[in-house]
Amino acid sequence: MPTLMQSDIGLIGLAVMGQNLALNIADHGFAISVYNRTTAKTDEFVKDNPNTPGKLTGCPTMKDFAASLKKPRKAIILVKAGGPTDAVINELVAVFEPGDIIIDGGNALWTDTIRREKELKAKGLRFIGSGVSGGEEGARFGPSLMPGGDPAAWAELKPVWEAVASKVDAQTGVELTGAKPGKPIKGGVPCVAHIGPDGAGHYVKMVHNGIEYGDMQMICEAYDLMRGLLGMTPDEIGTVFETWNQGDLNSFLIEITAKVLKQKDPETGKPLVDVILDTAGQKGTGKWTSANALDMGVAAPTIAEAVFARCLSAVKEERVAAAKALRGPKRAMTNPDRAKVVAMIRDALYCSKICSYAQGFQLMREAQNEYKWKLNFGEIAQIWRGGCIIRARFLQKITEAFAKKPRLANLLLDPYFKKTVKKAQKNWRKVLALAVKHGIPTPCLGSALSYFDSYRTESLPQNLLQGQRDFFGAHTYERVDKPRGEFYHIDWPDPKRPQIKA
Repeated sequence: MPTLMQSDIGLIGLAVMGQNLALNIADHGFAISVYNRTTAKTDEFVKDNPNTPGKLTGCPTMKDFAASLKKPRKAIILVKAGGPTDAVINELVAVFEPGDIIIDGGNALWTDTIRREKELKAKGLRFIGSGVSGGEEGARFGPSLMPGGDPAAWAELKPVWEAVASKVDAQTGVELTGAKPGKPIKGGVPCVAHIGPDGAGHYVKMVHNGIEYGDMQMICEAYDLMRGLLGMTPDEIGTVFETWNQGDLNSFLIEITAKVLKQKDPETGKPLVDVILDTAGQKGTGKWTSANALDMGVAAPTIAEAVFARCLSAVKEERVAAAKALRGPKRAMTNPDRAKVVAMIRDALYCSKICSYAQGFQLMREAQNEYKWKLNFGEIAQIWRGGCIIRARFLQKITEAFAKKPRLANLLLDPYFKKTVKKAQKNWRKVLALAVKHGIPTPCLGSALSYFDSYRTESLPQNLLQGQRDFFGAHTYERVDKPRGEFYHIDWPDPKRPQIKA
């Protein structure tokens, strides 16, 4: 089939994300072969898109798919993570040759990516695990891309990934918008970078999603505070979010929140948000981030609380029953100064956002030590400025923070963020006091403040905790007047007995 021998790259999996990414690649003039296990879907996709700048070739079999690609072959997999991804990889192994490249663009667990790269390397194949963030629209017009794997394989993929990635202005870091089918964005800095070896790309994408969980929950808590304390309507709150989106809180999530709150239900005419059931779903990446933070011994309470908030939302029937049985204070304030309280909520949201991102970057810092990676945190923040779900103006400040100090221990110690929190923390504390007084749950905003207070506290009460551990389990403790790393134990039933150096 000589007409098939022309594709620059291939893609397997024509669900919505796969279709959109394939069209994005074609829009940039690359010839692309596509394959789906349902041949009719492949045929329909190619038929429905006859005028792409790059040629679309539909392949009925995996063998035809392999034969259609230029060597070294490059194939992107966009199927369900886990077993389905392994199944497709096994099919590709049967038709690919040494030196060919397999790219997993799904939400894979980073340890699976490490395993897959090792297995494929033993067979002479090269593997890239690439985070792809931005949802359906991002895949179509410019996602944020986080590839990890062999640098030589990345060099082969780089022209395609840099072309299709979202672009930001080189000076301001603001995302360039306005792409249309067949007319992609030209110029700008692509939101893509080689993250590191083996599973580094998928790990960073996982942390991105964990931060995303925190962002979304904190926005929901800000909405709930305005509704509960001030009695504001969804439309009024939407206007507040529109205003916030013009300032430091400018972000994709703030932007779409305003639109969601202003949307009317076509059936009832009510605000759509009032018709949506308050039970949140999840796909697992937030849970992976939280579990990994526990495994690593890194404090990421705000991200974990966002996951727990979704879990608690799922027990709707129990909450309905509990609402009748358990009483709390009146939610609404009496004669509030609306503008003043809204400003407090805004400051609480921004300060909490800083803490949440600080937790995510500390987790990545520990992961690079664990897996012997060398992550460029400023570059990671830079590629998150456009295309991805957490894209925000705020990320430019993180990029600048790590540019000034690549080994920055915590974002809270950067002069900009330190100044910001110092200025806003009074309002942060005031609004959380109001939340407690009026019985409005703020698990993420509250945990972020506790994180801030814990991180800035020289002496925490864990000295007592270590005493408790040594009392019941002889777990030992260190002393403030002795060198770190020396451990002691005391015979607790008789505290006059001498301490024993462990």
